[in-house]
Amino acid sequence: MTPPADHSISRRRLLGTAGATGLALGVAGGAAGYASAPSDDRPALTGVGADRVMFHGKHQAGISTPVQARGHLAAFDLVSGAGRREAANLLRRWSATAERLTAGEAASAGGHDTGIALDAGPSSLTVTFGFGHGFFTRAGLEKLRPDALDPLPEFSSDHLDAKRGNGDLWVQIGANDALVAFHALRALQKDAAGAATVRWQMNGFNRSPGATARPMTTRNLMGQIDGTDNPAPADKDFDQRIFVPSDGDPAWMAGGSYAVVRRIRMLLDQWEKLPLKDQENVIGRRKSDGAPLTGGTETTGPKLDRTGPDGDLVIPLNAHSRITRPDQNGGAAMLRRPFSFHDGFDADGVPDAGLLFIAWQADPLRGFVPVQRKLDRGDALSEFIRHESSGLFAVPGGAAKGEYVGQRLLES
Repeated sequence: MTPPADHSISRRRLLGTAGATGLALGVAGGAAGYASAPSDDRPALTGVGADRVMFHGKHQAGISTPVQARGHLAAFDLVSGAGRREAANLLRRWSATAERLTAGEAASAGGHDTGIALDAGPSSLTVTFGFGHGFFTRAGLEKLRPDALDPLPEFSSDHLDAKRGNGDLWVQIGANDALVAFHALRALQKDAAGAATVRWQMNGFNRSPGATARPMTTRNLMGQIDGTDNPAPADKDFDQRIFVPSDGDPAWMAGGSYAVVRRIRMLLDQWEKLPLKDQENVIGRRKSDGAPLTGGTETTGPKLDRTGPDGDLVIPLNAHSRITRPDQNGGAAMLRRPFSFHDGFDADGVPDAGLLFIAWQADPLRGFVPVQRKLDRGDALSEFIRHESSGLFAVPGGAAKGEYVGQRLLES
């Protein structure tokens, strides 16, 4: 997906090479005004800055792409009077902007740009677009709304704020540079003027590339390794679990996926009072290295029936890792691709922090819903978290060169 970075080339040569491989640079004046150095003496970009994820493809980027250091999530509602035509024009603008930005170019073909990310390269930027349940009514496309997009059921542990959930259109932005990520967010928000307004927006982060001695599964704000049992692209059934098949229904969702988005606040003051052993029993894994409590390494399978000297199960029945295992949920699996968040402290000094949970699956009724129902009935972690917002979005397949995301739906 991402080509190896060539540290010996300048930004000008980087972009020129991309154009030579069939990824057009757009209007030459715009690219030159933003991306090209005055001369080839300009220092080469580092590996992080030069890394690029292609915008066009069978699937949208930002799903199986390795998680980035910085993320922004935003939902938009169509303005009053806007419908299918306005939505198509917006997705066309958004796709063109995303194609340029993921190549390290200016946000607009005419060269007009805020300059926020002027000195940076693509930095593994991805931009992913999706449609919410209400979009199809506003766009007059109810007959093409997927059954899988039916509203999620209510869960007893939810404390949801409707103003920070759902939405007509959804955008996920990820990058390994904070300025590059914000630049994309600002550009897309400006593109939406007159067609859609921001309903809600959230900011997240992860560990930066190169911060550890070797690539490692990221940790969440509870200090736990998070994502060990994720499906991997190398798995033979990965596409079957994560992406809608080519003969799926509706046809416009072929190659797409469904994103469940939840803002999960972590009650860190309560969690951090727990002794280490109790924290590990809640999760069912060692905090130090993510290995199951029954031993081995992070990737060792847990021995769920093993008991200790006291006769009790080593991994408790209500341990989070036990409940969420696919083999404990009829094979239900999701690709979790979250960001952590911290939105300050309240008047009592309590952190508003936690996880922007993003789960990808071919069908949420077979992925997220059965797992969350089981968690809702007795997950030991539930005492230390609170689900505060929720959304479900149909994310169509990727756009081919010359197409825009959602074209098969909006021009069907």
